[in-house]
Amino acid sequence: MKRSLLIIAGEASGDLHGSELVRKLKAFDSELQIFAVGGERMQSAGAELLYNVKDLAFLGFKEVIAHIPFIKRVQKDLLKVIEDNKIDFIILIDYPGFNLNFAKKLKRLNKTIIYYISPQIWAWGMARVNKIKRFTDKMLVVFPFEKELYDKHKVKAEYVGHPLMERIENFDFADRSEFFRRHNLDESKNILLIMPGSRKHEIEMILPVALEASSKLKKEFNLEIVIAAAENIEKSFIADFVKDDSIKIIEKENYNLMKHATFGIIKSGTSSLEAAIIGLPIVVVYKTSALTYFIGKNLVKLNSIAMPNIIVKKKIIEEFVQKDFNVNGLYSSVKKYLTDKGEYEKLRSSLKEVKEILAFDGSPSERSAEIILAMMNEA
Repeated sequence: MKRSLLIIAGEASGDLHGSELVRKLKAFDSELQIFAVGGERMQSAGAELLYNVKDLAFLGFKEVIAHIPFIKRVQKDLLKVIEDNKIDFIILIDYPGFNLNFAKKLKRLNKTIIYYISPQIWAWGMARVNKIKRFTDKMLVVFPFEKELYDKHKVKAEYVGHPLMERIENFDFADRSEFFRRHNLDESKNILLIMPGSRKHEIEMILPVALEASSKLKKEFNLEIVIAAAENIEKSFIADFVKDDSIKIIEKENYNLMKHATFGIIKSGTSSLEAAIIGLPIVVVYKTSALTYFIGKNLVKLNSIAMPNIIVKKKIIEEFVQKDFNVNGLYSSVKKYLTDKGEYEKLRSSLKEVKEILAFDGSPSERSAEIILAMMNEA
């Protein structure tokens, strides 16, 4: 029987990181059978998809509770695949609500658990550290401070570098003129980019406010307003929020959009880090249901939600969260950067600190694949 493993990612960002990992694993061992909970990227890289991240993209405490029967069915199906294919190694990618719960079940079966892309335990307090210590065999972490944190708590961890640095460095960016022509954009105008997230719930909360503020800015600064559609969200879902026919919705072009946009309004998450690495000045926004926010606010131990701010340990990017996320506040902030060249350049220069901190010699995904396969060979 072929050697096999299971990779579980529950979000679009996890699918992105997982796809690079799958490619490297396959490059080292073309016969390795990889089952996955992921998306089209992981599938294209060579994984056999069991569930799509589209099916798992629910957000917030209320939404999770409503999906408990479905979550239990997914876990049951995955356990059967593990048993049928004699899978002993499981790779978890972020998505802690599901993955840590599932890891507990897997450890009872004496499976080896490797966690790639750590849950943000530094944000949610340290309660999850004990779970991670009990239920995982190895943490492959992507931020230097995570390695220090896990060492302190005697959790086996190795810093492998951040895969986004590798991905962006190797990305073949389109020429500006060609990109504008391809998407019927006016090259004489600057792009204001809106990235409202990869879950329908958060898009419903974020996009209307972002669009209203952007429409006001468009009139003053003669901008092209572009919405980046996440791959797991139907373009038609976003189109229902757009009343102005001149506003473009573009799919599968996130990096080119970040490269050629002048400014971005970006929902908190992986995209804010990608924008920082590429060098796009942005503001970060976030809004969820009142209940989810109330519970989360009492759990989260950070003063910032934007990953670039957390990495550099200071607020270089403005954040608009929950009640502070409103049309007037967002409009005034973006207008400041579009009006004041000094403020704009100061922000853009500050983003370079993110890249400096995340600089890593080598390929993070290749290093991770080597560690995983070495553990499999030693088993």
